[in-house]
Amino acid sequence: MSGKTNINLLIGIDDTDNAESRGTGFNARQLAHAIESKGLGRIEGITRHQLFVHPDIRYTSQNSSACMHITTDQADEIKKECRNFLLKFSAPGSDSGLCIARSDEVSPAILEWGNQAKKSVLKMADAIQLANNNNIYLEGFTGNQEGIIGALAAVSLHAGGNDGRYIWRKGIRELREMQAGTYTSEYLLKEIKLDEIVSLEGEHPHLTDRIAVNEWIRPVLKNHKAVLITERTKNNHEHEWKLTGKEVIRSIS
Repeated sequence: MSGKTNINLLIGIDDTDNAESRGTGFNARQLAHAIESKGLGRIEGITRHQLFVHPDIRYTSQNSSACMHITTDQADEIKKECRNFLLKFSAPGSDSGLCIARSDEVSPAILEWGNQAKKSVLKMADAIQLANNNNIYLEGFTGNQEGIIGALAAVSLHAGGNDGRYIWRKGIRELREMQAGTYTSEYLLKEIKLDEIVSLEGEHPHLTDRIAVNEWIRPVLKNHKAVLITERTKNNHEHEWKLTGKEVIRSIS
């Protein structure tokens, strides 16, 4: 990147898939890596956000959207890359939507949109009006374009800093490729660029404590931090902690 001032850019996408294709989370990872590989920005993380499930809402499987956090000095070029990607790779039958905003542009009204998207049925017209009122880029590409609702919600919820779980964080894939194993807290903090490791009870493992890690590593977004949730193990000579189970992480993120 050039010597221009970097900004924190949030990119939300939703409803890019169909029942036979890879999901929106996969597309978010592919898009973010395309942005980074072309030298347009650096991926800081990608989060998944669970939205309201209701018969009146069209969704493929679970009604989740994704948000990419990119640091960049080329916001206009990234917008072009995102548009081209969704036009090319959104699955047939999808209703893909895209939202892009600087993190410091997300107003209280936008933050409230994300909160509402987790518990009520929202309308496209309201998403468009809200984006226009707050000078936020929002655009749909395929089908009826309803994905703009979730795309705006993804940006909102990531900006709020207390929702979702990371589906990409530097070092996670490499750690998974090393397969399940035991690592010190200090090692995980460094390799996954975590901000914190903590139990649901608020306990923090010591840096030298050993943590059993499986293939499903999903830090959550908590207080604007990437936080790995663990729990104590008893009567185990190989490790003092283990990752909290998948179902628990899903229920809190």
